[in-house]
Amino acid sequence: MFEVVVGHSNDPDSQEAVAEILEQCLSALAGKTPQAGILYAAIDFEHDLILEKIYQQFPQLELIGGTTDGEISSQLGFQDDSLTIMLFCSDEVKIRAGIGKEASQRPSIAVKQAISLAKAEIDREVSLCIALPDGLKSNGVVLIKALKQELGSKATIVGGFTADSWRFEQTYQFYQRQVLTDTIPVLLFSGNLLVSCGVNSGWNPIGKKSQVTKVKQNILYEVDGKPALDFYRYYLGDLFPSLEYPLAVYEPDNHKFYLRAPNGYDRELGTINFLADIPEGSFVQITETTREAILSSSEVSMQDAMERYPGYKPAAALFFSCAARRQVLGTKAKEEYQMVKQHLQFDLPSCGFYSNGEIAPLEKYGATLFHNETFITVLLGTK
Repeated sequence: MFEVVVGHSNDPDSQEAVAEILEQCLSALAGKTPQAGILYAAIDFEHDLILEKIYQQFPQLELIGGTTDGEISSQLGFQDDSLTIMLFCSDEVKIRAGIGKEASQRPSIAVKQAISLAKAEIDREVSLCIALPDGLKSNGVVLIKALKQELGSKATIVGGFTADSWRFEQTYQFYQRQVLTDTIPVLLFSGNLLVSCGVNSGWNPIGKKSQVTKVKQNILYEVDGKPALDFYRYYLGDLFPSLEYPLAVYEPDNHKFYLRAPNGYDRELGTINFLADIPEGSFVQITETTREAILSSSEVSMQDAMERYPGYKPAAALFFSCAARRQVLGTKAKEEYQMVKQHLQFDLPSCGFYSNGEIAPLEKYGATLFHNETFITVLLGTK
C-alpha cells in the first residue's frame, strides 16, 4: 500500500489555514496514519504555530518543508501566499527525514548529517531523496555534488531550493517541529518505490555553441576568450543579460543542456553574474523563449515523466518550478499547472512550489543537476 493525500488552504490566517489543511487530510486519510509529509508555506505565515498544530495531530510524522514563491496542488491549483501539505501512507515504503545545518559554511558535512540522520532507521537501499535546501545562502551545485557522493548513483535526487517571495532576505526550512535557516532537510524513501522525472524549461538555444574559457563559480568572465558581456551583445545587441535570456550549459559528453539565469553584470569588467555556478570548459548558448513556450514546457515535463514511469499508475506527482519562471510569466503563472492538469492521465494527488532553483536529473538514468528557470515533474508509486 502506498497512498498520498494533499491539503491546501489559501486562508491568510495561520490558525485557520492549518486547520483547513488538516481537516482535508484527515478526511482523505479515512483513519490511516501518515508516515511522512512535505509542507510548503508562504513566507508570512506563523510557521512555528503551523508545525505545532500538525504535530498535535500527527506526533510521529517524518516531515520536511520550506517557504516558497508560490504553491501548487491538486486541491487549489496555483496559489500565492498559501499553505499546502502532502502526506504519505505506506506499509511497503519506508520514509525518513533528516536535517543538515550550516549548509552554506559546511556543505559536505551538512549533507552527511542529513543523510546519516535519515538513514539511521533505513535498512534497505535508498531509491529517492527529496531535498529542500536554503535558497539564498546555499551553493546549489556544491550541495548536489555532496548528495550524489553520499547516496551513490542508484538513488534519484530531486527537490527545490526554498524561497521568500522574491524578497531575497531569508528563507526558512522545516524539519519535524523546527523552523530553521541555512539548512538542508531531506526525505529519503526506500523499498518498493517507482520514480520517474520530467525536466523542461521552454527556452531554446540560438547561435553556435561557444566555450567557457574563464569563470569563477557563478561569475562568467570569458566565452571563447572574449568578455562574457560581448558574447551576449553579439546576439542580443543593446539588450543586457536578464532572466529572459538565460544560458544553455552543455557539460562535456552531454548533448542536453541545463539553464543558468543571469542576475547582474559589470560593464567595465565585461563579466556576468549567474544564479549558480558554471563549469569551466563547458559549452554555452544564449537562449530565447515566449510565454507560450514556457507554459508548454510544463506540459512536456509532465508527458516525459509519464512516458518514463516504470509502472502502470503513479500514486502522486511532485512539481518544482522556478521563481524566475513566475517572474517572466507574470499573471500567466497560474496557467502552468492548468497545462499540466489537462494532460494528466489519472487524477493524481499533487503538490509543488516555486523555488530558487530546481534539483533533478536531465535524463532517465542521468546524473542529478542544479537547474534555473525549469519545470520539474516527479511521479511516485509502487509496483
